[in-house]
Amino acid sequence: MKKLIALLMALIMTLSLCPVLAEGEMTVEEVIAQAQTMTNEELFKKAIEESNGQVLYGIGNSSRGKTAGASFVAMLQGIDPSYTGTIDWSQPKNNSIFTTLNADIKGAKHVYSMTLIQDGNQIKSKMIDTGNLLNFIPKEWIEGEGVATENNTNPLALQTLNKVFMFNNLGEAEFTNCWDFVAEGVAPLYMGVNSELVGKNFLYMLTHPTYAAYLKEAYDALPEEKKAAFAPTIEEMALEAEALGLEGENAAYGLAYIYLWCLGYNEQTDDGPICNTLVTTSAVDQSGLLVYSKLRSVEESAEASVNNITIAAYQDGYQGIGGYAYKHYLMIPKTSPLPWTACAFISYMVTTYDGFAAWGKDMGGYSANPICMWDHSKDGYVDGVNTYDAKNDRGYEWWISADGGRLVVEDPAYCASVAFDLGDWIDMIVGSK
Repeated sequence: MKKLIALLMALIMTLSLCPVLAEGEMTVEEVIAQAQTMTNEELFKKAIEESNGQVLYGIGNSSRGKTAGASFVAMLQGIDPSYTGTIDWSQPKNNSIFTTLNADIKGAKHVYSMTLIQDGNQIKSKMIDTGNLLNFIPKEWIEGEGVATENNTNPLALQTLNKVFMFNNLGEAEFTNCWDFVAEGVAPLYMGVNSELVGKNFLYMLTHPTYAAYLKEAYDALPEEKKAAFAPTIEEMALEAEALGLEGENAAYGLAYIYLWCLGYNEQTDDGPICNTLVTTSAVDQSGLLVYSKLRSVEESAEASVNNITIAAYQDGYQGIGGYAYKHYLMIPKTSPLPWTACAFISYMVTTYDGFAAWGKDMGGYSANPICMWDHSKDGYVDGVNTYDAKNDRGYEWWISADGGRLVVEDPAYCASVAFDLGDWIDMIVGSK
């Protein structure tokens, strides 16, 4: 009898820890499955029904989610003037978004209904593989004019952002090949590889066959004296590639670039200060790898100008990679309190021009849906005159093309597959500086 009572008590305690749905209530997974069959009009009506008078809490790596949220609420009020729902948006610091979300999902009371999140490596290993974050792909994204490609839907990407090589052009230094940025004595300004982990993903991706081939091709285009300077490192990295289990024929070029980059870069705290440094008259011959859109905030003066920098990949004849691209992904926690509204908000951001406006209004951010893309090809024009050429964004297709900017594009699955070994290897190099 005692054993039976103990068994029953254990069963009761177990059940008390499991979420109990009211009769007829759908799980978040079931809501998403149904939402993916619905038009925006239908989704927006469901959102109004679900969240009228309530607060949807969102969390993201971009503060602009707050602006997009206000636009979304205004749109719903246009459908139903009596709608009084609101969106409360927060942006955690210091890579804490994963910790915050996991704590919320595991907690007794769930707060966050949706997230805009970056760092494909951690998303794959900590959120997708665990089932903590769920993917939602809007019907109007799949069936509309947009292009639903695998690399933008698994998970669903809101946008691609680019960090590009730039250099101060007031001196004599030349950067006509991506290997010039890892030459001896060159110290590009860059955020630390462990302070913003999308930068570490960039390094992981350099061992991917596509981008390692870009590096090999750029190396082959170097003058013989420059080749000779890099050759010993490349030969050494051929052995390292075997030890790390990298089988691509050009993996040694990727590892050599990583090794030289990690030894050489000048660590900075943020891309804003990097940009503010590079555009000054005192930053002669300095270079950096930073968010392209930072140029929009430069205040022109006698000491600083966008015209003091050159976008490396915009030069005629430039060889190799022009920088890297990472993505912001939109996902829904498996414990989302307002899943219908989360789905509607996500669909609004990725299938409507106004929904993406918070990000699209500036250069360097490219919607995953072509119908939401903004044109920034003439951002450098003032009164019809091309005044700041570096600000004339050549656009997403050019930047990712093998015939254009050759950005190294983050692939969550690939990053996760190599991060265990490469992460420690990179940390050892950085630690040895």
